[in-house]
Amino acid sequence: MTETPGRHRVLAGLLLAGVLGACSGVQTPLDPMGDHAARIAVLTWVLFIGGTAIFVLVMGLLVFAVFAPARIRQAFGTRGFVVGGGIIFPTVTLIALLIYSLGVSRAVVLPMSDNPLRIEVIARQYWWEVRYPDEGEGAVTANELRLPVGREVELLLSSADVIHSLWIPNLHGKMDMIPGRVNRQRMRADRPGVMRGQCTEFCGVQHTLMAFWAVAQEPAEFDAWLARQREPIAPPATPEQARGMQVFGEAGCGACHTVRGTEWQSRLGPDLSRVGSRLSLAAGALDNHRGTLAGWVAGAQDIKPGNNMPAFGRSLPGDDLLAVAAWMESLR
Repeated sequence: MTETPGRHRVLAGLLLAGVLGACSGVQTPLDPMGDHAARIAVLTWVLFIGGTAIFVLVMGLLVFAVFAPARIRQAFGTRGFVVGGGIIFPTVTLIALLIYSLGVSRAVVLPMSDNPLRIEVIARQYWWEVRYPDEGEGAVTANELRLPVGREVELLLSSADVIHSLWIPNLHGKMDMIPGRVNRQRMRADRPGVMRGQCTEFCGVQHTLMAFWAVAQEPAEFDAWLARQREPIAPPATPEQARGMQVFGEAGCGACHTVRGTEWQSRLGPDLSRVGSRLSLAAGALDNHRGTLAGWVAGAQDIKPGNNMPAFGRSLPGDDLLAVAAWMESLR
């Protein structure tokens, strides 16, 4: 089978699209949405472009050394050329890059304000608990980080079990989360948007399905969202939702989950008080709607084996599963 010029053009187009696509999106350091990520992106481009230029220069010299006339090739073997090109140039270049990168490293850890919004992020196998300790007892969510545009936030990062690591490429670099220790990371979103975060330290069999969404909102919108988080849930609006709430209690779900305004106040699993408003389920593994809610309750171990959520597909009939999903979807 012979390759056609058209096929070559298609492959080249796909490759170019992949390269350009990596420069923007919800999970890339090359599409910064804050000052810290912008500094890291500039450092990335400096290293990439500089490395490419040095590679091209070395390959060009190699071609000259092989194919140039003997007079030119002899110049490559002089003491001055070897010392200058093999010792002085790389030494000066690497020292300059080291000084620049250390400057960037220092800049991304310095505080930008004296009054950051504190947010506790607790990593667990395999989900994220997010709390706003200065905003009231009920300011809690899970697998979703909300932050106001233009205000610096300080993430208080810890782990409840093993070593994890949090990374939001559009906002900052990665930071480890270690049991018994609180690490601090400051960042600021400069424009609204939705970004994807990820655990970047192998933490168990479902490490790859331990993600979350970071949502940067205008201050007024963020304040309204935060106020809703603190409020108790509304009573069920339909008979199906009322049945779903009843089944939730009878099945023992309240032994692991909090639903504000009810007797269920456990912190073993994610807070479900506003689960219907979240962008994803199971730490980014599923989109959030009634069908995936029912599927997750029925077969959590089939979707994400090894997590602590039991599967209720055999213990609850289909109508009860759909009722639970309808009630949970209404929790907004």
